[in-house]
Amino acid sequence: MILWLWLFWGFSIAAGQPDSELLARYLEEKLMADYSVVEQVVRRVPRQTRFLQRLETRPRMSEFTVKATVISRYAFTTVSCTMVNSGSEAREGVFEMQIPAAAFISNFTMSIGNKTYYGEVTGKEKKNSSDDKARTKKPPGPQNARENGYETFKASVFIPRKMQANFLLHYEELLQRRLGKYEYTVSIRPQQLVGRLRVEVNILENSGIVSLEVPPLRNSKYKGNGKVEGDVSPPPSTVIGHTKTLAKVTFSPNVVEQTKIARNGILGDFIVRYDVNRELSVGDIQILNGYFVHYFAPTDLPPLPKNVVFVLDSSASMVGTKLRQTKEALFTILQDLRPEDHFNIIGFSNRIKVWQQDRLVPVTPNNIRDAKKYIHNMSPTGGTNINSALQTGAKLLNDYIAQNDIDARSVSLIIFLTDGRPTVGETQSSKILSNTKDAIRDKFCLFTIGIGNDVDYRLLERMALENCGMTRHFQEDEDAASHLKGFYDEIGTPLLSDIRVDYPEDNVEQVTQNFFPNYFNGSEIIIAGKLINRTSDSLHVEVTASNSKKYILLKTDVAIDLPSKNDIRAVPGLEDGKGDQNYIERAWSYLTIKELLNSRLKSDDNQEKEYLMEKAKSMALTYNFVTPFTFLKMREAGLHSEPPAEELIRPSTDGIGEKLQSLQGHKAPPGIRRQQDKQRIKISKTSADGDPHFVIDFPSSKFSVCFNIDGEPGDILRLVSDHKESGVTVNGQLIGAPAPPNGHKKHRTYFNTITILSNKPQRSYLEITPTRIILDDGERLILSCDRSAVVRSSSLEVSVSANSNITVTIRDTISFVILIHHYKKPAPYQKDHLGFYISNSKGLSSDSHGLLGQFLNHEVKLLQESLNTSHQQVGQNQTEALKPNPTNTLKVKGRLVPVVWKQRRIYNGQQEVDCWFAKNNADKLIDGSYKDYLASHPFDTGTSSGMINSL
Repeated sequence: MILWLWLFWGFSIAAGQPDSELLARYLEEKLMADYSVVEQVVRRVPRQTRFLQRLETRPRMSEFTVKATVISRYAFTTVSCTMVNSGSEAREGVFEMQIPAAAFISNFTMSIGNKTYYGEVTGKEKKNSSDDKARTKKPPGPQNARENGYETFKASVFIPRKMQANFLLHYEELLQRRLGKYEYTVSIRPQQLVGRLRVEVNILENSGIVSLEVPPLRNSKYKGNGKVEGDVSPPPSTVIGHTKTLAKVTFSPNVVEQTKIARNGILGDFIVRYDVNRELSVGDIQILNGYFVHYFAPTDLPPLPKNVVFVLDSSASMVGTKLRQTKEALFTILQDLRPEDHFNIIGFSNRIKVWQQDRLVPVTPNNIRDAKKYIHNMSPTGGTNINSALQTGAKLLNDYIAQNDIDARSVSLIIFLTDGRPTVGETQSSKILSNTKDAIRDKFCLFTIGIGNDVDYRLLERMALENCGMTRHFQEDEDAASHLKGFYDEIGTPLLSDIRVDYPEDNVEQVTQNFFPNYFNGSEIIIAGKLINRTSDSLHVEVTASNSKKYILLKTDVAIDLPSKNDIRAVPGLEDGKGDQNYIERAWSYLTIKELLNSRLKSDDNQEKEYLMEKAKSMALTYNFVTPFTFLKMREAGLHSEPPAEELIRPSTDGIGEKLQSLQGHKAPPGIRRQQDKQRIKISKTSADGDPHFVIDFPSSKFSVCFNIDGEPGDILRLVSDHKESGVTVNGQLIGAPAPPNGHKKHRTYFNTITILSNKPQRSYLEITPTRIILDDGERLILSCDRSAVVRSSSLEVSVSANSNITVTIRDTISFVILIHHYKKPAPYQKDHLGFYISNSKGLSSDSHGLLGQFLNHEVKLLQESLNTSHQQVGQNQTEALKPNPTNTLKVKGRLVPVVWKQRRIYNGQQEVDCWFAKNNADKLIDGSYKDYLASHPFDTGTSSGMINSL
């Protein structure tokens, strides 16, 4: 978007003219002195003469300053420019500024003498009035500057003789994370050398700033995504200072230093890159005055396999640099594919050429070599059949997905590159869009790349938006090869798929997009919303990453502090914001408007498009943003009136020190959350843990029974068997260890593997060891025991508390807790092992069996045997008196079992249990002997064995 603001001023010079004239003369003399240096440096007299002549016919820029403040990724930028007309007649002064295309202008002010003109954001009507048309000029064609990552703001005013004009422009943007860095960029192109030029960038990130860097100026006419080669040192006169959470970067070259960079005043793009500290968790949630923003960018995750089809334009228009650079980029990209990836290549012009028919091939050295040969031999010819190329690519990928047993975690995508518009086959954009959407059917994402000025950027942008992808546009005279490689690097490493972020519906409203098909390494997912209940103490957050029938769940509660603790206005130097505004609210409004604009672009329904336009316009007017549906209407503030209050925050980081408190809401201390988790897990005493020691709790009888099983290493014990009714079986496999010194046992045994099988509603199993969990319900998923996570399907949930325990819940009626026992410095007789606890047995039937299962729905009576062999039943109040009596017995279905009193510690020694101990491998306590409970393999459900099924 190019915005032209024409203002004409034709009245006499005000009383303040003498001061302005003196200032103008002083600046003129100063600049002319500086320009003498230009002659010495450049020594090209004819061109220098023309340059100085041009200076004499236009106002000079005496000052150009940029002050930017980035608060938690949200950037406020103020550009100030002063122009001096030292001539004898009124001259036109042109203020021109390139700003990021993703930014929203929020205010613009001009002042000349004692008159001030301010911009008022106004909604566009369907048909602009002639007055509006006089103030605006329609952007030229589809190849306008916006497509290259920036837009140009341009204001023109006639400055009376011997006077100066001041321009003040404000814009805001939310920085996007790419390739692991946030990048703040400001264009320094004043079109002439400037007496006082200064750029100041302040960054405030309470998470902690890392990897701060300022590369050399980017002098390319067009902006791209790739990094400049040879980034070694900041531009001359750059000063960088930072603490843990604050950074201040200044760039203030004098005229001599400007001349050495570019004597025409086009210096380039000043760039600041940085990242923040982050942990593998639900992310960074910041809350302030009823609004929140959530940044999610997990690290250290294994990459997911890719199924990728490259669709490359090889029409005649690609001849020369464009095709050569495309080939160079593809050679590098192919080399970066991982062994688990699959790929294919399609070249298209008026004909469609598929490298490998009807399949995707694995990444092998031979396949990469052959693919490079195919790309090398591509030659430009013919027209551009975009529709057929995309249909072929989509069919190829759809067929591959349908006909092959691909990894459920893999990510499928098409990367489409062209330099032109459709000229062959279907050429109507609406039909191409419809055909592409029907072919892809939301099964994978489409990423589009346009090269040069002839490309239909709107078509590529909408195709990507409608099919969960992204688009990029590069100029032919850029280093397109590095830009293409940079774009691929952004999407080449998928880490998660089907990411969803949820908050309680009764706590939040107007939440921005919370579902994302893919998360790529180095990027960031951002969600924002409003709080409904501002008095709540915390905000519950759940992040899930789905894989077909399963998904991983990360969850936490974020404390909501009092507003005074999070209010940025309480920080010294930031007191000038209006009382009812905050940076988080503006980030929310920014994201919401962007989503409304994208939704309108994707919509084919006129009524829906009208609704989305009005909603975006209303919000833009509320927050003073210039959008496609709003514009700046210049108004005069009046001779004696104060300039209007600006509808934005103008933050500064002057004077901020390390005393800053958290801006994002203090998270609960780590220990508190862990205790809450443990409190929610109700652990029954019924368990098999240690060597292994079994405990059976009988709540109604108010006592517990315990026994040992002296199995052999390699034995697989059936702990719970209810395969016929609830469909659940639990088996535990023993490992051996030497006996402790002076012990009475020949060896020790521990549970090293717990296998949980379920055949209802469908067959699935869990195999748990001290280091990992394998979940297989037709699709295999492996989780590490040292990472907290939750995986849930329709009938099964697995919750991992890192290095502590695993909770398995089946159909919400059966719950098992498996403790993880790790030894930091184990003795020879100690082995890492597992403990098995039954937390909820409601879903198990009365016929359930196994070493533990047979007691879940039955009661055992405690008796005392007197000298005359008469029996007396013992109640709980008599239990203490019976402890020393060695003749106590249990009555189990007519069987009398002698028991003795013991104490045992369970659940990592945190709980002490008093129990009646049955000796000799639970002889007479359990049905049969313990050997009847041996399974033939970990997945044995006992359906064909002679297991005793009743007490």
